Amino acid sequence: MPSHAGSPEMTLRAAVKALGDSLLEVERVSSLYATACFPAGAGPDYVNAAAVLSGIADAGEILAVLHRIEAAFGRERDQRWGRRTLDLDLIALGDAVLPDAESYARWRDLAPDQQVRRTPDRLILPHPRLQDRAFVLVPLAEIAPDWRHPVSGLSVAEMAAALDPDDLAAVRRLG
Repeated sequence: MPSHAGSPEMTLRAAVKALGDSLLEVERVSSLYATACFPAGAGPDYVNAAAVLSGIADAGEILAVLHRIEAAFGRERDQRWGRRTLDLDLIALGDAVLPDAESYARWRDLAPDQQVRRTPDRLILPHPRLQDRAFVLVPLAEIAPDWRHPVSGLSVAEMAAALDPDDLAAVRRLG
C-alpha cells in the first residue's frame, strides 16, 4: 500500500481499495464530494465519501483496521482536527450506541469550544455530531438514505433535510 496516492481523490479511491483488501467487505461506496476543510485554514479542501462495510462486527476491530489503513497512507495522529493525509471515520455500527447511551449523550451535547479541547478516551457511536455534518450526511444519503439513527430515530435523509440548505450546497459532488 502506498504511503500516499497523489491527489485527495486518488488517495480516497486507494483507501477504499485497501478497505476491500482488509478483513472488511465494501458493500457500497458513494460518489466523491469536495468540502471546505475544517477548521478553516488547516489545509486544502477535503474529499469525502461514505461506505457501507461488512465482515467485522466489533467496533474496536473495525477502528483498528481503519487506523492501520490511515497509517499506511502517512496519517500521523498528533493534532486533533489537524492536517492529515487520510481520515477514515467509523460513523455508526448498525443500531449500536457505544459505549452506552449516557456517554453518547454527554459527547453529543458537548459545547463546540469543548469539542475542540476534549478527546474521548473510547469510541463513541454513532458519531456524536453525525446529524450536524452535511459532509457526512450527503454522501451517506446516496448509499444509505433509510438508515435510522439509533438514538434520534431519524433517517439519514431526514437528518440531511434538517440541515441548512447552504451547508448542503457546500458539499460539491466531484466528477
